[in-house]
Amino acid sequence: MDIVLALALQADADFSFLALFLRADIVVKAVMGVLVFASVWSWTVIVDRQFAFMNLRGKAKRFEHAFWSGRSLDEMYKQVNDSPRDPMERVFVSAMREWTDGRGNIGSDLQIVSLKERIDRVMALTVSRELGRAERGLGVLASIASASPFIGLFGTVWGIMNSFRAIAASHDTNLAVVAPGIAEALFATALGLLAAVPAVIFYNKFSADTSRYATRLEGFADELSAIFSRRISGGK
Repeated sequence: MDIVLALALQADADFSFLALFLRADIVVKAVMGVLVFASVWSWTVIVDRQFAFMNLRGKAKRFEHAFWSGRSLDEMYKQVNDSPRDPMERVFVSAMREWTDGRGNIGSDLQIVSLKERIDRVMALTVSRELGRAERGLGVLASIASASPFIGLFGTVWGIMNSFRAIAASHDTNLAVVAPGIAEALFATALGLLAAVPAVIFYNKFSADTSRYATRLEGFADELSAIFSRRISGGK
């Protein structure tokens, strides 16, 4: 009998992650499952956004180099019009299309002002749309970062309540009896933090990356607007 009791206590004293999960209440198991899913989802978004921003920066650098290399705008437009591959190219193509469609009707000052406004408006819309694409997934990271600690805390509170009920039922407050239940409960909080901390860190990083890219894209749009203003004023 003593051997059986010793083996049972030894099994209960197993604090590996798998053992903590298997011993947990169904509600705590559900909480742990949600947090593991949230963590995997978070890292999927993190990896996707990291490669996306690296790709955006690389393409922007190549396009800016080509744009300021001295080639004519019409030549570049013919090259990228059919399949613009990155936000800067799409801003450029949208402005060139508006310029191509409207330059034949330039006459009065009112028509000049109208064409300038249309070019600026279409570039602003394109910039806004491209930045929306760049921010894709950040809402997921923000939600995981804010909700995961509270979900984990709920699992912990529920697990501790179960531990107290078990203590009351067994009338035994021995640490060997209490520790496994408390460990299971605290494991839920640990999983919540494990999901939340990377989400917070990379949300802040990608928000900063988006802000820097927005400044770069809007600066390019402003420079392009100045070029078209000179062209329109010169009647070219």
